Amino acid sequence: MDTNDIKLITENIFKLVKENRDYLLNLDSQFGDGDLGISMVQGFSGLKDYLEISEEKDLGKLFFKMGMTFNESAPSSLGTIISFWLLGIGGSLKGKENADINDVKIALENGISKLKERANSKENEKTILDSLSPAVKAFERNTDEKKTVLEILKEASDAATKGSETTKNMMAVHGRAAYHGEKTIGHVDGGSYVGKLIFEGIYNYYKERAEKLY
Repeated sequence: MDTNDIKLITENIFKLVKENRDYLLNLDSQFGDGDLGISMVQGFSGLKDYLEISEEKDLGKLFFKMGMTFNESAPSSLGTIISFWLLGIGGSLKGKENADINDVKIALENGISKLKERANSKENEKTILDSLSPAVKAFERNTDEKKTVLEILKEASDAATKGSETTKNMMAVHGRAAYHGEKTIGHVDGGSYVGKLIFEGIYNYYKERAEKLY
């Protein structure tokens, strides 16, 4: 994975977020501010615009700037949370211009740790962590089993999708949704769905790239 891959991955995620804008708005309108779809489109649009002009090759510095850019482009609680994740990823990639699957695994784990620390949250609290964490655990399970990158990314994407679905069974404990308590049970968390779209976009990029080789 290099800076060009990051650029194309971001374009894939941005496409998915735009396609799901109204669905995200609907999810967020139930118990949140109702602007999730708008802020996420703004956030990933900002990332896309930055990456189109960036000449940075150091992945650590790139992700640091991406975190700052996302926070500025998506002025919302989830925008800040995703920026924490990006900054954590960057912290593990300093000095690297290319990252192998093990580097990515470590960087994603660091991103989760940073997000938990800065957002003061954990899994099973009906947040984006409930899709990001299962996806990252797929990397932990499979990088030592000599599976292909595409196989690992497919499992990560599926894990994120399943993780997002499980938030239906959870009660919100953070943000505005927490005020609604048990009423939030039975509804998918919007942030977790964004996490699902992120890993779906990553998988789609590598799937398309693999298909072009054959």
